[in-house]
Amino acid sequence: MELHSGKTRLRARMKTVRDAIPASERLQADETIRMRVMGLLRARDVDAVFTYLSFGSEVDTRSLVRALLSEGVAVALPRCVPGLRELAWHGVRGLDGLVRNSFGIDEPPADPSTLAAPSDYVHPVALVPGLAFDETGYRLGYGGGYYDRFLAEFPGSSIGLCRRAQLLASLADEGAVGPYDVPVNQVVSEIGLVRVGS
Repeated sequence: MELHSGKTRLRARMKTVRDAIPASERLQADETIRMRVMGLLRARDVDAVFTYLSFGSEVDTRSLVRALLSEGVAVALPRCVPGLRELAWHGVRGLDGLVRNSFGIDEPPADPSTLAAPSDYVHPVALVPGLAFDETGYRLGYGGGYYDRFLAEFPGSSIGLCRRAQLLASLADEGAVGPYDVPVNQVVSEIGLVRVGS
């Protein structure tokens, strides 16, 4: 109960922090993050990126998706699987034809022919959203556990995207790390890169 209430309070606080960043500052930060991420992915010869599609005041990934597709990198976007709290990933060729779910988030259509699995690729990378990240790679999500389940089985490396206002020293010290939380390998913000693991 204490962990749950700690995360709930911190989510409210960090959502306020993220939403308070001026739009012009967000745009500038997101462009810097995009360039850093593209540089990382090019250096690793990544062949597929499993990425969230930005919503609201999240770090923008739409420009990243377009850039990746233009360079011939496979891109997969998630669909929430009703009742299972899991993500189904679908390969996309663009951002047209997306369907808005009940949370207001755009998703790829539920087309079995476009289902994508990380194991189908040699060097897959996951780009992960969060309300906050810390210096050890732990993230504060939205409470559904979708990405923790996904990351627990993901065979590639994972990169959390956040702006500097969302980067905390330690989520554990905030009482916001639980036994099922899975850290990312790296965190990218506009001020640099936190390298957590391989």
